[in-house]
Amino acid sequence: MASDDIDDVPIRDEMIRLGQLLKLASLAEDGTEAKELIENGLVKVNGEIETRRGRQLHDGDTVSVNRRTVRITRG
Repeated sequence: MASDDIDDVPIRDEMIRLGQLLKLASLAEDGTEAKELIENGLVKVNGEIETRRGRQLHDGDTVSVNRRTVRITRG
């Protein structure tokens, strides 16, 4: 997969928190890894570094970690 490919990640509810999404999308193995990625400034939401694990994400938001990007879709 090229670095500019975006995978869609469907969610059931109106929103999902960043830490939960990282686990759901397999960008982090568990909550501890998700927390470390966020604290170390390695996570971008809509192109901006995000340091809040509880950041609410909605349909259309994108999250990038280690050259992998996912987009939230309401499914």
